[in-house]
Amino acid sequence: MPRLELKNSLPDDLYAGALLGRVWRPDQNGPAVVAVRDDGVFDITTRFPTSSSLCEQENPARALRETEGPRLTSIEELLANTGEEWRDTNRPWLLAPIDIQAIKAAGVTFAVSMLERVIEEKARGDALAAVAIRSEITKLVGADFSKLRPGSPEAVQLKGILLAQGVWSQYLEVGIGPDAEIFTKAPIMSAVGTGADAGIHAKSTWNNPEPEAVLAVASDGRIVGATLGNDVNLRDVEGRSALLLGKAKDNNASCAIGPFLRLFDNDFTLDDVRNMELTLSVDGPDGYQLKGSSSMSRISRDPTDLVSQMIGPHHQYPDGAVLFLGTLFAPTEDRDEPGKGFTHKVGDIVTVATPRLGRLVNRIRHSQDCAPWTFGVTRLMDHLAMLGNQERPT
Repeated sequence: MPRLELKNSLPDDLYAGALLGRVWRPDQNGPAVVAVRDDGVFDITTRFPTSSSLCEQENPARALRETEGPRLTSIEELLANTGEEWRDTNRPWLLAPIDIQAIKAAGVTFAVSMLERVIEEKARGDALAAVAIRSEITKLVGADFSKLRPGSPEAVQLKGILLAQGVWSQYLEVGIGPDAEIFTKAPIMSAVGTGADAGIHAKSTWNNPEPEAVLAVASDGRIVGATLGNDVNLRDVEGRSALLLGKAKDNNASCAIGPFLRLFDNDFTLDDVRNMELTLSVDGPDGYQLKGSSSMSRISRDPTDLVSQMIGPHHQYPDGAVLFLGTLFAPTEDRDEPGKGFTHKVGDIVTVATPRLGRLVNRIRHSQDCAPWTFGVTRLMDHLAMLGNQERPT
């Protein structure tokens, strides 16, 4: 794991944005909500005990900027102590910037992603069979659905053609049909942050990172900010059956979010997210390198549409939610054997980056070898109660 520094963590405009974070405070044996500023990292937990509670404010960015609290450390010192390999457990380190928000994800929101999911289904988790199927499907329908609007008359017409050809798929249904795929990526409180190990199931032989923009959504449906995410995915497991989506997506440490939540203000809005170019790099312990990207401008469904399908009269999230928006990135290049495509190796360093959100860096390990998830909602409530008791006069 490389040491985290300003240049490989913060947005390119550094402290210009309203940056919300969470850190582990060893002196309190629990997490703290923090504001990241040019003069340090400040604990604002007394005013906002959870990341969720700050996101519920009428103007979260202003609330973050106006709230005072004790200075914990410098951002340089915090980053240097965040990577698991270099960590001094007596000093603070970064966590994922969310806590009790629901962790949701939208699938099959990009054309290439949709095509690859169809291939996974047809190949039944066999990476070698996927090569021939990819060629067959692209000859029939092409590889670029980017101009096709889901649920449109043109999409309905295409569905009829594909049904007649016998290549219709449940992934095409959510890719070009009226209803988006919205699923639960991970339980609340289980996401890991930058510098942490990210987990893949040891039995998986075909898996990959998914670099994504992640929206923070308040309980009333307002989109209040954005961060980066890696929706670690087991392609062989999901390819065997869509009913195995939970096993493919939700394993220990398989949801990485960070480094910070950048709250919307006059200088950073949803339009910035709509136009983001996300980059991904994988640096293997064997010297292997993979570069990829995902352009948000090519998403098939607008982020507001995806959020409206996640939350509203049909479904409430009283503590808010975060929503992974999907990815254009679909690695198909062979890593080792011809025809086997890409899959992770233990020790891979994965970096998801975009100029206005910074860089999310994680090392890949088997899920059972990552730090176990032990701090859940019950422990958080106990911790906050303890802090409250300490603040009351005796």
